Amino acid sequence: MSFLLIFAKRFVAGETTDGAVEATKALNAQKVRATLDILGENVESEAQAASLADDYIRLLDVIKEHGLDANVSLKLTMMGLDVGDRFCRDNVERIVQKAAEYDNFVRVDMEGSAYTQRTLDLFYDMYKAHPNNVGIVIQSYLYRSEKDIEDAIAAGARVRLCKGAYKEPKEVAFPEKEDVNASYVKLMKRLLSAGNYPGIATHDEAIIEQAFAFAKENNIAPDRYEFQMLFGIRRDLQAKIAQDGFNMRTYVPFGKAWFPYFYRRMRERKENVLFVMKNYFKG
Repeated sequence: MSFLLIFAKRFVAGETTDGAVEATKALNAQKVRATLDILGENVESEAQAASLADDYIRLLDVIKEHGLDANVSLKLTMMGLDVGDRFCRDNVERIVQKAAEYDNFVRVDMEGSAYTQRTLDLFYDMYKAHPNNVGIVIQSYLYRSEKDIEDAIAAGARVRLCKGAYKEPKEVAFPEKEDVNASYVKLMKRLLSAGNYPGIATHDEAIIEQAFAFAKENNIAPDRYEFQMLFGIRRDLQAKIAQDGFNMRTYVPFGKAWFPYFYRRMRERKENVLFVMKNYFKG
């Protein structure tokens, strides 16, 4: 517990909305945007999921009230996906409607592969009604992601591309880091070429340099995409990207559920532990 608490203080913006607001103000002062995430997942109670949806609606109110340059990210299992698809959709719809009212945006996070298709189905259902206010995440380590990227491009949907942090069987995901990275670069270039304002979510400087080079070679303007990183990780690099005139957004998690969040991520994959340890002493 004490080990995780030490690290959580670096990578989580506190337990309250006030903490998230202060963290976002500090980021905005550096010309860095934010996406706010209330920690929690795998909710099985209708009452709890509905209450958390209410929390997200209040969070969008707070973003508006404080004039923050921020949107929100959420996990469908937190919104009641384990209770039922229809119930979950109704909760998320309330949040997306509020975002649309404020001309803001909701990013639907991707979870383990058992939820991938259900997440995409629910996302596209909402996307039909709110194409400007909801986006999706695609994970490069899944074999299926190339097709999912093409589907998103065809629909004009906004994608955050990440590598993926869940432990997956080799039947559905690339087991080797080199293959995950190669997939990421391939999908990144496709999104930069034809995607709708993709989020290039990576802390890998070599991949970031490839993104810069590809965009320059293909005359892709900096306002057509953004980089995304996690709160507390490579803060120096985040600030530099923003200062150099590129769009930079930080994923800012907060809330009382920080312990199960960190414990589950650390327990699932040894790569997550190594990633956190390595970046604790960087930037």
